[in-house]
Amino acid sequence: MLYAFLCYNDEAKVCGWTKEEDDAVMARLDIVHRKIKSEGRMGPSLRLMPTTTATTLFKEHDAILDGPYAETKEALLGFYVIDCDTLEQAHEIARDLAAANPGGAYEIRPVRLFLPGGQAP
Repeated sequence: MLYAFLCYNDEAKVCGWTKEEDDAVMARLDIVHRKIKSEGRMGPSLRLMPTTTATTLFKEHDAILDGPYAETKEALLGFYVIDCDTLEQAHEIARDLAAANPGGAYEIRPVRLFLPGGQAP
């Protein structure tokens, strides 16, 4: 079963990290990423640009506005798609990711439809 791991965190705090702090978090995450890749479970993983670059389409009104307009304190900063045998295994992977990148939350959600795409530039 494929699971989406949605990474939420305090965007102001994360965007305020120094290059050294960001590099340290990414190095810790790389250890977890390598483990997941070595198990053949890693799917797409993306780090999103800041919410200041987002626009939102409101489907009911066909209106597009600047900003993400999420109803959460934390912003969606990125996500993974990982192949897990069980929900418990997904929770274990989320704990590993959280230990490497503290703060915020990981929402874990089964994926119903997956259409493989090309490589990101």
